[in-house]
Amino acid sequence: MPKLTLKAARVNAGLSQKEAAELLKISNCTLSAWEKGRSFPNAEKIKAICEIYGVSYNDLNFLPNNPL
Repeated sequence: MPKLTLKAARVNAGLSQKEAAELLKISNCTLSAWEKGRSFPNAEKIKAICEIYGVSYNDLNFLPNNPL
C-alpha cells in the first residue's frame, strides 16, 4: 500500500483542516505548512496525528506529492 500524505490521511479520517488543527491544538497555518512540507511536526505531534487520523507512522509520507 502506498504511503499517505498528511493531507490524504486527514481527508480519509473525515476531518477538515480546521477540525484537525483544533484536535491537534495547533493553528490552521501550522497544519497547512506540515501538509505542504514547509515544516514538520515533532514526535509528540506525530503520535497525536497517528491517533487522531487512525494511521500508523509507517503509513505516512511527510512530504506532499508535489513538493514545490
